[in-house]
Amino acid sequence: QVQLVESGGGLVQAGDSLRLSCAASGRTLSNYAMGWFRQAPGKEREFVAVVTWSGGLTWHADSVKGRFTISRDSAKNTVSLQMNSVKPEDTAVYYCAAGARGGLIRTTNGMNYWGKGTLVTVSS
Repeated sequence: QVQLVESGGGLVQAGDSLRLSCAASGRTLSNYAMGWFRQAPGKEREFVAVVTWSGGLTWHADSVKGRFTISRDSAKNTVSLQMNSVKPEDTAVYYCAAGARGGLIRTTNGMNYWGKGTLVTVSS
């Protein structure tokens, strides 16, 4: 089993920066893809960003491209999401996820493990 714990959420103003972190424990995550998804009130959970185990490949949703950056430290089993120039529409619960099949997974069905989420609220 894998446990994922997110941290770093909070209330920020539009244009601010925020950094989310996710700590993984329970087993080695070799070859796992690690990603961030988010879910706004009344909406479905959506893909934000994903990084391969090696950290060499990333993919970001068009809505956050150029503003958010995903990274991981495989030695420490952590993954981060640097959020710059946040907008009110970025308000959501952000979830960390891990996918066993690796690669650039961009669907919720492709992930095997989920954290409980951290709330990000962006005020205008």
